[in-house]
Amino acid sequence: MKIVQCWDDGVEDDIRLCELLRSFGAQATFNLNAGLHEKKRGGSWLFREVKEVRKLAKDELVSVYDGFEIANHTLTHPSADKITPTEWKREVLEGRARLEDLFGRRVAGFAYPFGHCPPHAVEAVREAGHLYARTCKNATPSFPPEDPMLLAADCHFLNPCFWELYEKAKSVGSSAFYFWGHSYELCSEDDWKNFEEKIRRLQLDPDAEWGSLSGLFE
Repeated sequence: MKIVQCWDDGVEDDIRLCELLRSFGAQATFNLNAGLHEKKRGGSWLFREVKEVRKLAKDELVSVYDGFEIANHTLTHPSADKITPTEWKREVLEGRARLEDLFGRRVAGFAYPFGHCPPHAVEAVREAGHLYARTCKNATPSFPPEDPMLLAADCHFLNPCFWELYEKAKSVGSSAFYFWGHSYELCSEDDWKNFEEKIRRLQLDPDAEWGSLSGLFE
């Protein structure tokens, strides 16, 4: 069974996350908003009113995510139900184009901001040529999806039922187990330690191997 994961928003904690994942040879996809990364780190806000979160600088993206898959998260992270269909199409197309220009490679995947995916938004993502698009819905097994443009994950990485869902995916013969999150949700050293143990346990499972999201659809 393939183990696939994705992380949203391109924030500072991704630096530490990428280093940890590299140490295990783990693959991951990072969903980025090309229009929100500036010359310097910015876009500061507080998570849970205690932790400052900042976007990575544009010029460091290529080095931070070296070796990892990049996916489109729109240009500026709007909710699809808060803007016009024309504006949404621009967000989808320009977001992908800028990422491909920056990284010099194909960007095949998509993640809906806030998980909102009304029908017109789904079709715009499909028409743009993405291989898949992730919602915020959960389903086990998550693969194969009925519609790649409405992809559910098995769970969020902090789901208390993570291991139960993992074993369920294995027992039903799923081709993959898929989890997602934001690295800024790792707020303490204990959080980082627990996540590292989770990655180690996945790494040691002889029935599992790391995979890429786009690879599942190609």
